Amino acid sequence: MRKTVIFFIVLGLAIAAGAWYYKQSALQKQAETNPQGSGGGERRTPVVTVGVTTVKTGSVDEKLMLTGALKPKEQVDVNPQSTGRLQKIHVNVGDAVKAGSLIAELEQDELLQQVRRSEAAMSVVRATLAQRAAELANASAQLGRAEELWENELISRQDFDALKTQTEVVRAQVRLSEAQMQQAEAELRELRIRLEQTRILAPMTGVIATRYVDAGALLGPTTPIVRIVNLSTMVTAASVPERDVGKLRVGHSARVRVDAFGPQEFMGRVARISPVLDAATRTAGIEIEIRNPSRLLKAEMFARVELNLASTRQAVLIPREALVYRGSQPGVFLVRNDRPEFRPIETGLTQGDYVEVVSALAPGTQIVGRGSAMISEGNRIRVASSAEPNDGPPRVAENVPKQEDRRFQ
Repeated sequence: MRKTVIFFIVLGLAIAAGAWYYKQSALQKQAETNPQGSGGGERRTPVVTVGVTTVKTGSVDEKLMLTGALKPKEQVDVNPQSTGRLQKIHVNVGDAVKAGSLIAELEQDELLQQVRRSEAAMSVVRATLAQRAAELANASAQLGRAEELWENELISRQDFDALKTQTEVVRAQVRLSEAQMQQAEAELRELRIRLEQTRILAPMTGVIATRYVDAGALLGPTTPIVRIVNLSTMVTAASVPERDVGKLRVGHSARVRVDAFGPQEFMGRVARISPVLDAATRTAGIEIEIRNPSRLLKAEMFARVELNLASTRQAVLIPREALVYRGSQPGVFLVRNDRPEFRPIETGLTQGDYVEVVSALAPGTQIVGRGSAMISEGNRIRVASSAEPNDGPPRVAENVPKQEDRRFQ
C-alpha cells in the first residue's frame, strides 16, 4: 500500500514538472516573436507605402456603352415548296451563293411521268378541237346553201331548221373542245411549275450558314434545307435607359468593337428606336446596323457599342487605380493620418484612367491612389513622395450601366 502511494506522488510531480517546462517554452517563443515583450506592448502592424491623390472635378463627354450579340441583317431558311425526297444538294456550310443559283434538287421521276401524260392528253384535246372546227366549217357551209334554198322556197322550213340546229350543236362542241384545251393547258402548266419547284433556288445572295439535311431525306414545305445569311451588314439589338433615349436619333453614328479583333473598330449607325419602353426595366430597344464589307464580323460575336451622346457636363472624378471593392460595393480609402478608412461610393461614368463619383465624395478629398488594392483598414500607410500624374482628367467618358462598370475596369 505504501509503495502505491509513493508511485502516485512521483507521477504527480513528473506531470507538474512537464507542464511547467511546456509553459516556459511557450513564453520563450512568444518573447522571440514579439521583441517588445509581453507586458502589454503594442504588436507590430504592417506598413504599406502608397500614393495619395486628390478628388477632382472635370468636364466629361458622355458616351453610352452597350453590349449585344451580332446578327445578320438578312437571313432566311430555304424550304421546298412541295413534298418530295431530296435527290441532290449542291452547297455546303460556308459556300457563297447568288440569288437564283441552284441549291438542291428533289426527285422528279413521278412528276415527269405526269407531265408526259398531260402532254399526251392535251394532244388528244387539240386533235378533237381540230375535228370539231372542221365539222363546224362544214355545217356552216351547208347552212349557207340551205338559206339560199329556203329563200327560193326549194326546201321546207323543217329541213332548214334542222340544219340550223345541227350547226349550233357543232359550234357548242367546238366551244367544249376549246374549254377542254384550256383545262389541259392549265394542268400541264401546273405540272411544269411543280416540276420546276423540285429545283430549289437561292432566294437571296449570301453565305450558307447551316445545312439541315442530306440527300435522301424526305422533305415537306415546313422542312428547311439550308440557312442563308447576308453578312454585308450586321445588326445588334440593345436596351437604352430612359434618361438617354431622348439623346439618340435614327442615323446616330456608333463605334463597334468585338473581342476577336481587339482595338479594331467598325462603324455603324442607329437604324431603329422602339417607340415603346419596357415597363419593367424602363429601357427602350434599339437596333444598330454595322457595315461589314470585308465579312470579318460573324454572327453571334459579342459586340461592344459606343454611342457619343454629344453632351458635356462637370463631374467629380477619381483615378481608376483608387477604386476598390468590398464584394460588389465600390469605394475608396480616405487618408486618416497613417491609417486608411474605407468610404463606400456610387460610381457613374468611367473612362480610360478616371471614374466618376456620383455621391459620398467631395472634390479636394485626399484618397489613396497607387497601392489601394494592397491595403485594408487594419494596415498602417506611409505616403510616397510623388507628384500628381497630371493636372486634370481627360474629357472623354463612357456612360456604362452600373451593373457593367466592373467589366471595363
